[in-house]
Amino acid sequence: MLAIGELADRIGVPTHVLRYWETRFPQLRPLQRSGRRRYYRPDDIALAERIHHLLHVKGYTVDGARKALSSEPDGAAATPRDVPVARATHSAAKGIPVAALVALRERLAAALR
Repeated sequence: MLAIGELADRIGVPTHVLRYWETRFPQLRPLQRSGRRRYYRPDDIALAERIHHLLHVKGYTVDGARKALSSEPDGAAATPRDVPVARATHSAAKGIPVAALVALRERLAAALR
């Protein structure tokens, strides 16, 4: 489980964005413990990464991402191989935008099929 700040750091968004997503994506429901602290379980983490991918990499609107997630079969949003891990805005080593790296990864995966 990750606290809200840990998940925000992991996917590269501010904590208020995660709280906003909770209001727009009914599937995203972290545990709330004493003091209303949020804790994200593995399924919540995978879903938040999928939402981030749809919004920030694929360029979906919130409504479009919500529709895309609702049209996926149960569990599809949590499929790890479909969720690119975006931990920062740029690759630390080369300054390559994460979106470019994700696109390259998708092209390579398609070439291997």
